Amino acid sequence: MTGVNLTARLLLPWCRARLEERRGRAALHRAWVLGLNGPQGSGKSTTAAALVLAAQAEGWRAVCVSIDDFYLTYDEQQAVANAHPANRYLQYRGYPGTHDVELGARVIDALAGCVEGSEVLVPVYDKSAHQARGDRAPASRWRRVTGAFDMVIVEGWMLGFVPVDEANLEPDLRAANRYLAQYGAWHARLDALVHLSVESLTTIVEWRVESERARRLRGETALSDEDAADYIHRFLPAYRIYVPALEARPPCADFLGLALGPSRDPASTPLPPPHGAAV
Repeated sequence: MTGVNLTARLLLPWCRARLEERRGRAALHRAWVLGLNGPQGSGKSTTAAALVLAAQAEGWRAVCVSIDDFYLTYDEQQAVANAHPANRYLQYRGYPGTHDVELGARVIDALAGCVEGSEVLVPVYDKSAHQARGDRAPASRWRRVTGAFDMVIVEGWMLGFVPVDEANLEPDLRAANRYLAQYGAWHARLDALVHLSVESLTTIVEWRVESERARRLRGETALSDEDAADYIHRFLPAYRIYVPALEARPPCADFLGLALGPSRDPASTPLPPPHGAAV
């Protein structure tokens, strides 16, 4: 997807300025942690991977993880679903309340603080397990990465979302909104956040359907167009509620919003000057 590569190329100088600034502060012995938020199907994972490769080509040590790596185990997710049997948002993985926030915080800390030559185990989530209900893979299948790192990228569709006033929320969203308070542990570990946005929520639905079609063409198990649309429609209320709040009050002082077009290409919006530079 050309848009993803363009997004990574656009973000690289923005990241480089911050990495160079940190390099000049010898007292820092921790990686710069960048959060990457964007809707499902926007290419966050591919953008993060491309940005890691681009940074490495310049001599920076970089690694990326996804909040999907930190989903609850199958049994734990079933317990959440059973605790909210009539709540359509908590019957499946995805919403706040379906991640192991403490595990994510530990892994982010381990990656950001690891010393030269040390190894960090990153959880792997198997989305195909239990008839696609998903489960955390056994530790023997976890990803092994060796540090130290200059940059750690954490990406996820709801990264940076914070609880809102429940007064105007539909009842089923109130439980997820309360769970969302726990995710501040992740936000506290971010040095900067990039938010990828789209003009229309219809685009998110189209991207999800397109993604499932591509999986079917590759011979993989995938949702039908109807099921893919039904699945992604469960998340549209969250975008309507939490994205405006994120854009109005981002959890990081160092925040960048970047609009994507229908083809996932970034809009020709100029980036702000390097962090700390005179305007």
